[in-house]
Amino acid sequence: MPRNTKDTTGVLYESDVETVDGGLSTELSNRKTTDGSKLELVWFNIVLFVILHISSLYGVWLLFTSATWTTVVLFWPTVVVTILGVSGGAHRLWAHRTFKVNTPLKLIFLFLNTLAFQDAVYYWARDHRVHHKYTETDADPYNSQRGWFFAHIGWLCCRKHPEVVEKGKQIDLSDLEADPLIMFQKKYYLLLMPIICFVLPTVLPMYLWGESLNVSWHVMALLRWCLSLNLIWTVNSSAHMHGMRPYDKNICSVDQGFLIFFRVGEGYHNYHHVFPWDYKSAELGKYSQDVTTKFIEFMAYLGWAYDLKSVSLDLVKQRVQRSGDGSHPVWGWGDKDQLKEDVGVTTITHQRNEK
Repeated sequence: MPRNTKDTTGVLYESDVETVDGGLSTELSNRKTTDGSKLELVWFNIVLFVILHISSLYGVWLLFTSATWTTVVLFWPTVVVTILGVSGGAHRLWAHRTFKVNTPLKLIFLFLNTLAFQDAVYYWARDHRVHHKYTETDADPYNSQRGWFFAHIGWLCCRKHPEVVEKGKQIDLSDLEADPLIMFQKKYYLLLMPIICFVLPTVLPMYLWGESLNVSWHVMALLRWCLSLNLIWTVNSSAHMHGMRPYDKNICSVDQGFLIFFRVGEGYHNYHHVFPWDYKSAELGKYSQDVTTKFIEFMAYLGWAYDLKSVSLDLVKQRVQRSGDGSHPVWGWGDKDQLKEDVGVTTITHQRNEK
């Protein structure tokens, strides 16, 4: 992992912090910029996204007019588990290393991540680590300084900015490269993804409860995928623009009410960018009630997830009082830059002795 430099605008692991309350020691407000360079559009992606969204709108019509009750009932849980593959797997487990898992749970997360079709974990985690290290700059893959649409979907409709490519080459991915399952998914992704993301969601409803091919394809495959994409993209767009900043008013990420309402995770995005190594992506108590957090905690109860990292309430309080915007209602791991005192304020639960 590159050491913090003058162009670093965010933290990724505890070891990136430079202040006692988990922040950077330099002023960030003057560094959130974009050079305004012209975007090179990728028309193939644009056409596919247009077709996807039109087909998904047709899927909405079918869901309310032609789908069986079994499809109507099961559609929503399938959206949630699809998001779980990104929120719990690619994001909290692999991009930020906020907890550890055994092999069976790792396989489950890899399956759900492939079901979500947001690229292989290796590439997703790489881009997300760059996003945290260089947030709101041209090195940020989904830089919100280029506008809501760019941060939401536009970044996938154009070539990457040269800074994104350059910083991506510098990010340490040795932990992912040392994982044979991650590298297996990366190698065979273009074979696994169509089967898991599109074929299975189409075929299984037809054979398990007699759904029609038309409904299965447009609802359980396309609409499920499209809805999960847009909910997760909202974290990159709206959660960097519209909301409160109770933990750090100097950064663009916000606590986003829309995402908090749906309880699928990542709604407390201002907290997450301040303390990205917390497995909850939120404070303790009423803040950490999302599906992803509860799933991780249930897996920890079973012994399948362990070494869950969490930020102490004292550290949260310090940061709120120093840099929060006054809206608070009550008052990544292993980087070579790591400071010993930062380790001391991290709580690791459900620990396991590894030989």
